[in-house]
Formats: sequence, structure tokens, C-alpha cells
Amino acid sequence: MARDNFLKGAAILGAAGVIVKLLGAFYRIPLSNIIKTEGMGYYQTAYPLYVLLLTVSTSGFPVAIAKLVSEKRALGNYKAAHKVFKVAFIGLFITGVITSIFVFFNARFIVRALGNENAYYSLVALVPALFFVPIMAAFRGFFQGRQFMVPTAVSQICEQFFRVTMGLALTMALLGRGIPIAAGGASFGGSIGAIAGSVVMIIIYLKSRKKINAEINSTSIQGEDPVGKIIKDLLVIAIPITIGAAIVPIMNSIDTFLVLKRLQSINYTEMEANSLYGQLTGLAQTLVNLPQVFSQALAVSLVPAISEANARRRYNEIRNITNSGIRITLLIGLPCGFGLFILSTPIINLLYYRNSMETIMSTGEILGILSFSVIFLTLVQSLTAILQGLGKPFISVRNLFIGAVVKIILTYVLTGIPDINIKGAAISTVTAYFIAAALDLISVKKYTNAKFNVKNIFAKPVISVLGMTVAARLVYISTESVLGNRLSTICAILVAVGVYGLLLLLTRTLTYEDFNLMPKGNKIADLLLKFKLIKR
Repeated sequence: MARDNFLKGAAILGAAGVIVKLLGAFYRIPLSNIIKTEGMGYYQTAYPLYVLLLTVSTSGFPVAIAKLVSEKRALGNYKAAHKVFKVAFIGLFITGVITSIFVFFNARFIVRALGNENAYYSLVALVPALFFVPIMAAFRGFFQGRQFMVPTAVSQICEQFFRVTMGLALTMALLGRGIPIAAGGASFGGSIGAIAGSVVMIIIYLKSRKKINAEINSTSIQGEDPVGKIIKDLLVIAIPITIGAAIVPIMNSIDTFLVLKRLQSINYTEMEANSLYGQLTGLAQTLVNLPQVFSQALAVSLVPAISEANARRRYNEIRNITNSGIRITLLIGLPCGFGLFILSTPIINLLYYRNSMETIMSTGEILGILSFSVIFLTLVQSLTAILQGLGKPFISVRNLFIGAVVKIILTYVLTGIPDINIKGAAISTVTAYFIAAALDLISVKKYTNAKFNVKNIFAKPVISVLGMTVAARLVYISTESVLGNRLSTICAILVAVGVYGLLLLLTRTLTYEDFNLMPKGNKIADLLLKFKLIKR
């Protein structure tokens, strides 16, 4: 049952994530064409620090809330589950106040220390988001603990919709006042989105209040944990998760400082360094982030599913969920990574066509390297969620920290080599996530005692992806001279999707349960089952 809930939860969040990422792509692509790599450099200078502060204030608590709420509910103590939410909400409200005030009064000093003073408007525009996102995170954690993912999905879509529409509108309206201020308008879209998402979560909670109260009143278990113990339990779970989650934003913040400074040390001007950094984070990294929508959805669903099975000591169920999570993660990460690699420059040219050809070629090279991080990052997200559900969050923190140390060293060394320059940051990112993923996989195998079927989990997806990659490249090469870059790129992507799906069926990689991730998937599965293209 937990496995079914995990798949359904992942499906709901995955569907919402697709919409959110499509809106995000609609946002980033025209945004980069409006303010170019200069504006994206200002925008991305502020964004990693914002994400870091946001991670510190929110990342661990939603997972901690979801874990504790799911465990209390598994034992039938609905009253205690709701008390966990109330205590966490107050804590997140306070952290939101502190972080937003801190950034507001220190924004000038921060961007000056980063060596990019024009990023001031982009940073200060994110202050309201630092207050509202923690509030939204508390509600999301509560509903995720109930394994009810619809509120999170709806709020994500609403948040992104307002972020995109208002961000682009403000960017266009402020463009005449200079690119730094226009980039600030783009950032303020994130704050408006956070406010909208918070309002949606509050409305959904109030509408669910009757059902929640009925559950609380039905609790037969006497006694509640004192506030002090709840805070302690939340912190025990949240602190290591926050540390782990903060490592990536810390890496990105270090990247911001290291990359800009190291590029300037090899005779790039501040403007040139900012432009190259915009290519890395504003253009290439945006595409790498798209596939994470599915792995994040899986990760969010894995934590309560693993936690519930662990609380009930259902170890076979834990192993089944673990195998499913890893296999589905690879089915997503592998084709996305190889697809971005084989069509890196054509995709950049398709999406960011208003940039100069020199910028397109340079960004294509960056994306070609960075594409492999998709595979390892998606694995890290799912494996980290499994370890968190098992109550072993420090393991994933340690593994990611090791990867982060390697990344810092490689970024410093490689970015300072003129012939490598900005590509050094991309190489270090891939290496860091590879190390973290390998160590996480070893840890998950150790603590779950899971036996991975190499043929089904690894070999079959790799074979399907290699076939897809060859087909995509052949289609692009054979049609580019006739159709031009844009149409040939679209054709190659469509053929790649079709070939990959066909090869998954021919290699019997997909199972009946996998189709639970799709609307009306059982009907498709029944049809494929008749033709013996899948197994139950």
C-alpha cells in the first residue's frame, strides 16, 4: 500500500512539476532573450544566495514535518500529528522573519562582497519571498505527511504562474531603466509567486479543517508529546537534512564567488566574467534543472512512504520501494542526460536564438559537459530521500559534503586555466554529483539490504538510452541542412522520445505498476499486457 501511495504521490507531484517546469522554461527562455547573459548574470548572482538562505529556513522542516506526521498517523495518533504541524509552523514563521530582515539590511554588503554590485536589485527583490516561502513550506510538509500531494501540487503551479507572469511583466516594464533594475523586476516575480502560493495553501488548509478536526477528535490514543520534545524531534530530523540540502546552495554560492574571481584572475573583465557566469547558470543550468521535476517528485513521495514502512518494520516493503525509486529515477535521468549531451548546442540555439552565435556555441559546450550531472543529481535526490526515510540523514550529508569539497577544489583549479575557464565549473559539478551518487548508492544498499537487479535497473535502461541517443543524432545530422537548426532539433527530440519509449517496451523494461504514474495508465497497461509488451 505504501508503494502505491508513493507512486501516486509521485505521479501527482510529477504532473504538477511538468507544468511548473514548463512555466519556468517559458519564464527563463524569454527572460534570457530580453536581458541577455548580462542580466542573467545579475539575476543568478543573487539567486544562489537566496536559495541558500531559503534552504536553511525551510528545507529540513517540511521533510521533518512529513516524516513525523506520517509516523504519528501510522500509529493512529492524529492529534499528535497535527500538533507537530502547529509547532513547526511557528518555528518556520520566525525563521522567515529573521532571514528576510537579514537580507534586507545587508543586501548592499553581500553583492559587494561577491564582486557584482549591480546584482543588488535582484537580491533585495527576493526579500518578501524569504518570509512567505517558510509559511508555505510548513503547510506542504503537513499535507505531504498525510500522503496527500494535491495541495503541494496546486500551490506549486499557482506560485510558478504568478512568478512567471509578474516577473516577465516587471522585467519588460523596467527594461528602460537599465538591465540591473530589469533583472530586479525578474527576481521580484519570485516574491509575488511565494505570496500567491502561501495564500493557496492557507485556503486549502482552512477548507480541509473540518476533516482534520474529525481525525483529531477520533484519536483514541491518550497523551501528547510536550512542545519541547516535538521541537527536539523536528530539529533532530531537520538539522542534518538542512545541512545536506544547504550543501548544494553553498556550492552554488561558492561557485558565484570563485568563478567570477577566477575568471577575472585570467584577464576576463567583470562584465565578461558576469556574462560567462550567466551562460553557465542562467542558460545551461536552467535546462539541466528541468528533468529534476520528476526526481524531486519521487523524492518527496519516497520519504513518507519509506518512513511509514520503517515504522511498521515492513523491511521487504522498504526494499521494494527502494528498487522502484532507483529504477524510475534512472528511467528519467538517463535519457534526459544523454539527450542534452547529444543535442547540446542545437537545443541552446533553438531556445536562446537571440544571443550571439559565439554565446550559443560557448553555452552549448557548457551544456554538453553539464548534461551528465542530470543522471547523478537525480540519483542523489532519490537516494537521499530513501536515507532520510530510514532515519539516516547524516549519511547523505556526509556523502554530498565529500562531493562538495572535491567541487570547490576542481572549480578553483580548472576555472583558472584559460583554455578551460567557465567549463571548469561544469566539470566540477558533474564530478561532485557522481561522487555523492556513488556513495549514496553504497549506503542505501548497506542499510536496506536491497539486492539490485542489474539487468532490470541498470542494463535495460542504458541499452534503451544508447539506442535513443544514436537515433536522435542521426535524425539531426540528416535533416539539419534541409530543415534548418530549429526544426531538425525538434524532429530529433520527438524521434528520441518515440525510440526511447519503443525500446523500453521491446526490452521489457517497463512494468504494469509503472503506468500508475500516468492518468488512466492502467488502461494503457492492460492493452500492452495483452500484447505481452510489459509484465505484471
